[in-house]
Amino acid sequence: MDSRYPSIEMLADRAKKRMPGFAYDYLTGGCFSDINVARNTQDIRAIQLRPNYLRDFNGASQTTHLFGKTYDSPFGIAPVGLQGLMWPKSCEILAQAAKQHNVPFCLSTVGTSSIETIAEITEGDFWFQLYHPTQNQLRDQLLERAAQAGCKTLVLLADTPTFAYRPKEIRNGLSIPPQMTLRNILQIAGHPRWALEQLLAGQPEFKTMKPYIPDGLNMQHLGLFMDKTFSGRLTEDKIKAIRDQWQGNLVIKGIVNPDDAEIAIRLGVDGLIVSNHGGRQLDSGESTIKPLTALAEKYSDTVTLMMDGGIRSGADVASTLASGAKFTFLGRAPMFGACALGAEGGNQVLEILKRQLQQVMEQVGCEQITDLPKHLITQTMGS
Repeated sequence: MDSRYPSIEMLADRAKKRMPGFAYDYLTGGCFSDINVARNTQDIRAIQLRPNYLRDFNGASQTTHLFGKTYDSPFGIAPVGLQGLMWPKSCEILAQAAKQHNVPFCLSTVGTSSIETIAEITEGDFWFQLYHPTQNQLRDQLLERAAQAGCKTLVLLADTPTFAYRPKEIRNGLSIPPQMTLRNILQIAGHPRWALEQLLAGQPEFKTMKPYIPDGLNMQHLGLFMDKTFSGRLTEDKIKAIRDQWQGNLVIKGIVNPDDAEIAIRLGVDGLIVSNHGGRQLDSGESTIKPLTALAEKYSDTVTLMMDGGIRSGADVASTLASGAKFTFLGRAPMFGACALGAEGGNQVLEILKRQLQQVMEQVGCEQITDLPKHLITQTMGS
C-alpha cells in the first residue's frame, strides 16, 4: 500500500488535482444541491458500534459467502458509468483489482469497457448491471452476451425512471467525448497527465453498447440515441420476463421501499441492493442506510440484502453490515483510487478498505462478518 495516501479522503484530494473539473464534478456530484450525496455518508457515520474487550477472541475473518461463492471481503466495486471519462482505462483497472483481491466487480451497461473485455480480465467472475432497454431485442442480446461471457449475477437498475437534474453536468456539457467548450479546453490544458493518458488510451466509448450505436452520430444525436434506448421504468412485467430468461442470480438495485421489495421478492429475485444511485437522482430522498435498517428487519431471512451509497471507509462497511446488509458495494471510492494513482489505484483502495475493516472487527471483538449486528448500538440502548 502506498503510505502517502492511506485513506479514501486523501485519494480523493489527489484525484481532484489530477482531473479536469468537469470529470471530477461528474464523479462527486449528485443532483440539484448534492444534499443526498452528503446525507448518505453522514447517516452511516451516525451509527455506533459497541466493543467487547474481556471475552475470548480468536481473530477476525472478513471471508464472506454470497450466492454460492466465497469472497475475501464483504464489499465489491459498484457499477459506474463513464469511468473512462474520469480516468482512462479505470474500468479495466478496477476489474483487475477486484479479481486480484477476490471481490466482485460489477460492470455498467454504460461503462467504458465491454462485457467481453471485463470477462477476460476477471475470468468470467463479474456482475453485469443492466439498464433495461426499451427494445426487448436489445435486452435479449445483452443478456446473451453476459451469459456467454460467464456472468453469473445480473443486476437490474430500478432507481433511474427519469433523467436526473444535475446542474454541474448541465454547466459542463458532459458527454463522451467531453464537449470542447472553452471552459473544458482550459480545464484539460491544466491537467496534462490526464490528457496524455486519454490520448494513449484512445477516446472513451460506451464499449458494451458500441455494436448497437449507428455510425457517424455527432454528440447531440448520440445523446438522443442513448436517451431513447434506455428511457422508461423497470416494471413487474419487465422483471418477470428477465427472471424467466436469466438462469443466474438476479438482483434488483435501487430498492428503498418495502412495497417494491415485496414485488421483487414475489417475482423471485435473489437479492436486493438498497441504493439511491449515489444520491444522484433524488435530493429529497432518504439516505440508503435508513431504508436498509427497515428492510433488514422484515426481509433479512427472505432475500439477500446489500447496500451501496455513501460508503467511504472500512468503518462505513462495518456500520452498514451491522445495520443489516449482507454485502456492500462502493462506486466513488474505487474511482478516487484509479483517478489518483492510475493502474495501482484499485489495489490501493481495496487494501485500505480491508485494513480498516479488519481493525474495526478486531477492536470490537467481532470474529465473523455475520456477527457485526451484535455490536450495533440501537437507539433504545443509548450511546
